[in-house]
Amino acid sequence: MTTINPRETLDRAIQEVLDDVLQLGSMVEDAIRESVESLKQRDMEASHRVYFADQDINAKHFEIEDKCIVLIATQQPMAKDLRLLAAVLEIVTELERIGDYAKGIARINILMGDEPLVKPLIDIPRMADLGIDMLYRALSAFVSGDAESARNIPQEDEIVDSLYNQVYRELVTYMIDDTSTIDRANYLLWAAHNLERVADRVTNICERTIYMVTGEMRELDHIDDELAKLERKYRD
Repeated sequence: MTTINPRETLDRAIQEVLDDVLQLGSMVEDAIRESVESLKQRDMEASHRVYFADQDINAKHFEIEDKCIVLIATQQPMAKDLRLLAAVLEIVTELERIGDYAKGIARINILMGDEPLVKPLIDIPRMADLGIDMLYRALSAFVSGDAESARNIPQEDEIVDSLYNQVYRELVTYMIDDTSTIDRANYLLWAAHNLERVADRVTNICERTIYMVTGEMRELDHIDDELAKLERKYRD
């Protein structure tokens, strides 16, 4: 008679959950990539595909949540396992929200209808590429338990923010120079804002990775120390 080892059973179940997280991450990365490309090419069919594929992302999110809750309730996980499962519950929520950003960009393309882009897209696709790369590496760091990478990745958010500010200034200039571009420029501003938020969500994922590995829960901000001290002074 073969004896079932509870630890081995839990380890296999946890690995399955981690595989599911990577699958969800891949779905979200594809959604962001396709949503921006469809906007760039004004491809309505692709935008509709991204828009309705968000249902699959939501379903995968709930599936992973359910697995985690069942494991917590039935497998008596140890403290480290609990931190991992708690981190997964937070991370899949972040991924689902990134999927919402992709859906939002697809919706923008659909709402624009036959209107041409106010300008060719250059920095917005760059923001998407950076966000997708950060997300891929953040999830890899989570699955491998690489706290050092998780600490470093959020620093790249500054690059995404810089691109967003550049897009913002450029589009505002278009609106000032020609008021007929206001609606179309605003659509692109919303798309850029969604991509800026992707990098913020990646930072949250990195925070959960550090929590899982070290048990330390803290915000990963990179504000100048003196500014941070000044803000604390005024809060107190």
